[in-house]
Amino acid sequence: MNQKNRAKASQNSQNQQIIHNFAVYIYKTRMSKKHNFYAGPAILPETVLKQSAEVVIDFAGMGLSLLEISHRSKQFEAVMDESRALVLELLNLSNEYEVLFLSGGASTQFFMIPMNLLSEQGTAYYVNTGTWASNAIKEAKNFGNTVVLASSEDDQFRHIPKGFNIPTDGNYLHITSNNTIYGSQYQQFPNCQIPLVCDMSSDIFSKKLDFSQFGLIYAGAQKNMGPAGVTLVVIRKDLIGSSGRKMPTMLNYKTHAEKGSMYNTPPVFPIYVSMLTLKWIKEMGGLESMEKRNREKAELLYSEIDRNNCFEGTVRKEDRSWMNVVFVPKKVEWESLFLESCKLNGCVGLAGHRSVGGFRASLYNALELSSVKVLVETMQEFEKKYA
Repeated sequence: MNQKNRAKASQNSQNQQIIHNFAVYIYKTRMSKKHNFYAGPAILPETVLKQSAEVVIDFAGMGLSLLEISHRSKQFEAVMDESRALVLELLNLSNEYEVLFLSGGASTQFFMIPMNLLSEQGTAYYVNTGTWASNAIKEAKNFGNTVVLASSEDDQFRHIPKGFNIPTDGNYLHITSNNTIYGSQYQQFPNCQIPLVCDMSSDIFSKKLDFSQFGLIYAGAQKNMGPAGVTLVVIRKDLIGSSGRKMPTMLNYKTHAEKGSMYNTPPVFPIYVSMLTLKWIKEMGGLESMEKRNREKAELLYSEIDRNNCFEGTVRKEDRSWMNVVFVPKKVEWESLFLESCKLNGCVGLAGHRSVGGFRASLYNALELSSVKVLVETMQEFEKKYA
């Protein structure tokens, strides 16, 4: 072996050792972390974190970090293709749907949706079930006739409106499937003759549904899919360009559909981590498996809330979220005391949103049942001490 080859072999060996050491460090650090109940950015599967750490040093044997490769490389194009295919497979959707990976978060979709779907003479219908639905309504009003068909605002968003009439002449009906702040969730979706648009940012891939009932689904990645920085949009192809508006290039779904979500440089690392998470969901048994584990976690925690003399839920039982469990103490002075008890037992991220107060336990796909059991035990210990 000549000197040049020996140097190259030595460098490759050093790189492999760096990758190994870094992955071990991340894994050990992760093992010492707490039970993560944060609402988002949220918990990711352990195997996904380990694989993600490795590619930060060397991706696909390229000798380059995933953070520095070209998004036009065949290696990343393969990532994008697999990610899009996994989305359709897990949602059991046909090629009648387009999968887009975009930037700007779900909040950007609040105005991209009416720009792309609401015609100048048409009507967009909305249901208001919380903060994010309210924000979506506010943005839609900038683009045309926007009608709120139903709202739970007068009940402090403690339930999902039902039994309202849905006109057949609108461009679309927009709903928010899970309300991260207030802790309510659709258990059944409206049956309508116009395209159903759904913000699934906090419960995408959490249970099995007939996803073909939706014309468009969108979700920020940072709850159940990946890290912050990428937004998933799944849209029925016949809806692309349906508003008839002249739009900025980057805000047109057609632009991104025609270019495979790579009209400009996409958020490479968040897409890759999302792909790993989608593969993990598939390996775990798909959405049926996610539904089973999420139901078990939610039922365990809600049962304790209903039994425990120190706490009470805030949402009507039939509309309770499996993803974001919101509850409050029966005495105001118990709030800080319970949060301190949680901290001592390694449970983090449980402080409720400022709009509601109390506590919020987010039970996303990657959270293990064992973490919920620790929280339940903490609640039981608290009851013995204070009730």
